Amino acid sequence: MPVMLDRYFDHAATSPLDPRVLRAMLPWLGERFGNAHSIHSWGRRARAAVEQAREAVAEALGAEAPEQVVFVSGSTEACATALQQAAPGWVSPFEHSAVRESAARLAFRVLSNAGTRCLPPEGGPYDGLVAHLSVSNETGTIFRPRDVAPTPFRLFVDATQALGKLDEPAADADWAAFSAHKIGGPNGVGALFSRYPLERPLILGGGQESGQRGGTLNVAGIVGFAEACRIATQERSGAWERAAELRAIVLEELRRVPDHFVNGGETVVPHILSVSLLGLEGEALVIELDAEGYAVSAGPACSSGSTEPSPVLLAMGVPAVLARGTVRISFGPGNTPESARDLGRTLARAVERLRALRS
Repeated sequence: MPVMLDRYFDHAATSPLDPRVLRAMLPWLGERFGNAHSIHSWGRRARAAVEQAREAVAEALGAEAPEQVVFVSGSTEACATALQQAAPGWVSPFEHSAVRESAARLAFRVLSNAGTRCLPPEGGPYDGLVAHLSVSNETGTIFRPRDVAPTPFRLFVDATQALGKLDEPAADADWAAFSAHKIGGPNGVGALFSRYPLERPLILGGGQESGQRGGTLNVAGIVGFAEACRIATQERSGAWERAAELRAIVLEELRRVPDHFVNGGETVVPHILSVSLLGLEGEALVIELDAEGYAVSAGPACSSGSTEPSPVLLAMGVPAVLARGTVRISFGPGNTPESARDLGRTLARAVERLRALRS
């Protein structure tokens, strides 16, 4: 079966590996192998590649210095590491499960909110940690976390969906989490931005990453992550414009669909479109579109299979009956205006068919 990247509309879950990233990685998967902490020439060469990559990633994140970038396995590990640096604290109700579940285990309190706006923590102490994402992985909503956590609060930002969309996504944070595979990089590698040396590393071992994260470094993955960051930064403006065009096309095709609602508020990244359809189940729509060759989701991939409405949508004020009928469409470089138009029309037909079956 041929791979039809123009019909893949689930880039918020993961993105296809950019061929340019793969080319950068290949030497480190072959003849340039070496442990970056070995002192022989193979190791020194690998270590040099890691440090060069660290500089590129730091620049893309808006870090003040390369040593503020700690390479990890991805955002989930970065989130878990950051939260335990100053626990307990406060957490927004809009978080990905990687933050939500770790925060609950560490006895974080949930911030109050009005719609998509969180209120600053009430009561002291006033130097605790606030965890608030910058871009919603479910709706694309753009937040201003520092407004919720003014100084002297310390701020952790899950910026996984902000990388490649917003400028310098770590600039205002004390800690921030990132994953390569959201921007055309490889799976299994990411970064924790840490403004200060970590006091409580999550993974201990042989002293790698200046003692902040044990484990042999994934040299090929780190090189690929850096190349993906370079590409995402250079092409950010064009990607934003293209996503906005594709989003508008899909919404135009959905105009004829009764009782559909766009989630996330007015300030969103165009790359993510969350639509709720009254009287339907999101999973059923995903299956219908999959049968036509389109990939979308009913929410985060990590919670697929759950029949409960999204706690994020509920926190934003979406009624449960609507939240259950939500699909998330997320755009990427392989999508075209033609495939977006076809997706919108196919989704409209699927809604009509499923509603007819329920009537």
